[in-house]
Amino acid sequence: MSMRKLSLSIGFVTALAIASQAQGFVGGVQPENETPQLWFDQGEQTVIDNFRTPRPIQRAKNVILFVGDGMGISTVTAARILEGQLNAQSGEENKLSFETFPYVGLSKVYNTNQQTPDSAGTMTAMMTGVKTKAGLIAVNQNTIRKDCDSAFTNQLKTLLEMAEEKGKSTGVVSTARLTHATPASTFAHGPERNWENDSDIPAGADLSKNTCRDIARQLIEFPWGDGIEVAMGGGRREFLPETFADPEDAGSFGQRTDGRNLPTEWLATLPNSDYVWNQAQFNAVNPATTDHLLGLFERSHMEYEFDRPGDTGGEPSLTDMTEKAIQILQKNRRGFFLHVESGRIDHGHHAGNAYRSLTDTIEFSKAIQKAVDMVNLRDTLILVTADHSHVFTIAGYPTRGNSILGKVIGNDGTGAPEASFSTDSLGLPYTTLGYQNGPGYTGASDTQIEGPKSFPHFGDGYLGITAGRPDLTGVDTTDPAFLQEAAVPLGSETHAAEDVAVYGVGPRAHLFEGVQEQNVIYHVMRKAFGW
Repeated sequence: MSMRKLSLSIGFVTALAIASQAQGFVGGVQPENETPQLWFDQGEQTVIDNFRTPRPIQRAKNVILFVGDGMGISTVTAARILEGQLNAQSGEENKLSFETFPYVGLSKVYNTNQQTPDSAGTMTAMMTGVKTKAGLIAVNQNTIRKDCDSAFTNQLKTLLEMAEEKGKSTGVVSTARLTHATPASTFAHGPERNWENDSDIPAGADLSKNTCRDIARQLIEFPWGDGIEVAMGGGRREFLPETFADPEDAGSFGQRTDGRNLPTEWLATLPNSDYVWNQAQFNAVNPATTDHLLGLFERSHMEYEFDRPGDTGGEPSLTDMTEKAIQILQKNRRGFFLHVESGRIDHGHHAGNAYRSLTDTIEFSKAIQKAVDMVNLRDTLILVTADHSHVFTIAGYPTRGNSILGKVIGNDGTGAPEASFSTDSLGLPYTTLGYQNGPGYTGASDTQIEGPKSFPHFGDGYLGITAGRPDLTGVDTTDPAFLQEAAVPLGSETHAAEDVAVYGVGPRAHLFEGVQEQNVIYHVMRKAFGW
């Protein structure tokens, strides 16, 4: 159901319905059974439930680490509201699946050399227990960036490597390229996150050192245990030679210059292995007979969830991949470690496009619920967190139930919804969601920022504006292509530096509490395993 149809189905007063048409307004919603006594009783029951929540002390057989890349608290809040509104609620009372977990803490995300972090340094902290510099993959802060020799002497063992060493099964699932910083930090080591295939490696590098090898090669040559059992995501071009025509994208080829076809090597070296690149092949994989699965569903990153139905070759959702991964990994009686990343939450924010970022967050929540439904929480620790946040804000004074993607409609002096949009000092309406910087900039500037090609601006520059804010009165700000306004013009919106949340359920989940350094997440997982 579209947001506009949803608003019309609820039956607001005529003035509000007219004002809502441009943005799918859902304002003024209040559940019929919501009373002051209900609020009191709910609050009291929450305290009772929290008091009774047990703190399991047994070890975990399995650990699943979910990372919503760039999923700051404002993203969680906005996605929660959007999911609720898509389900005919006002939205504010909704909860994403992981928001029902009993334990929540805050993670401090800075890198050792940056106040606002990048994904390589943050994921390294979560996977090795040691904070490090931005751009480094599972090596410590004594490494000189882009110097593979210094990286070789400063490597850090990852939790995934330890799991393989101890006989557990392991998996990595991402909607980004598997060679991108977050998934790469689980299995690779290097001084540069961008060394994704061999053409990225500087001339003269000592390839006898693994830290001088590209990330895709390190995945295939993974030396621990019996090899990674599951690796699914994007990044096909990093694994295929430059002479190999991509099976999905006509006229495109791989990017490797060493002539190696890494998926073929995966099949040749690992028993009961399979390689898939499209939906039909993925569906045909039998978890009972497949012990090692490599899935590369796009040349670069996988599609946003909103765009996935139109993919040429077809590709599985994050929920689909999570389910298949667990089906394969849980065959091991010794247990497993699985990392699942929703990588495109981050990319939607960088593009200044809240719609795609939030709908990917909702899909991320569904994948987490699928995992909860499949495992025994008495022996499986599930942690959900973000590597960092974004400069993404929820602002204004919208009435309850106002479309989270829409323009602000406030309340009048009696506390009832206004009949028209709230306006700024220029008399112009504005949206609830916005960015501190990014391609959605619309103010006066010598050069207007052009948005990413996948999210084109309307007209020359943004909405044809060359000075001042645009008049959004007749603009559908809920459109999937809409870029929220930004205060500072940048070609790509940036990360933010505030703490992110960590949500936990299962054995030893309570060990991450309060405000902690990000590397503590590793130590909680390791302690849960009993190592």
